[in-house]
Amino acid sequence: MSVEDAADRAEEAEEIEVRDPVSAPDAVGRPRRTTRRFPLFTKDTARPEGGGRAAPGDAPAPARQWPVLLVLGLVGVGLLITALDVFRIGTLVIGGALLLGAVLRWLLPSVGMLAVRSRFTDMVTYGGLGLVIVLLALMAQPSPWLTIPFLKDALHFTVDS
Repeated sequence: MSVEDAADRAEEAEEIEVRDPVSAPDAVGRPRRTTRRFPLFTKDTARPEGGGRAAPGDAPAPARQWPVLLVLGLVGVGLLITALDVFRIGTLVIGGALLLGAVLRWLLPSVGMLAVRSRFTDMVTYGGLGLVIVLLALMAQPSPWLTIPFLKDALHFTVDS
């Protein structure tokens, strides 16, 4: 590169006008807009924490995903029990399956497709939904197995006979 070329490049660099604080010249010297915004279309996504295989890679696919298959299998059994007109037991099995999913997410380092979000969010979601389903199953009418006095008072306060 000659001295004249270097002088021309220096003049071009002086002509660059940066209009906003996020513009910066690229390697060639042209202003290039760099932004902190996410792109409109993402090319890939990050795997959730603990989203690796639950078994070695040479194992068959069902063995690699045993945690989610266990939880889904128990939910299926609970739905079948509920469909056979044993409502309370079936919903207890469904809630217990979700609680089991929360415990598996907490204890195991890799749970395969049971990992959807961060570990904390998955545990709170599975545990919260499982707990609510179990409590609703225990308080279902007729003849609830669990009675909470202030809820009974709130119901009688809102519903007039």
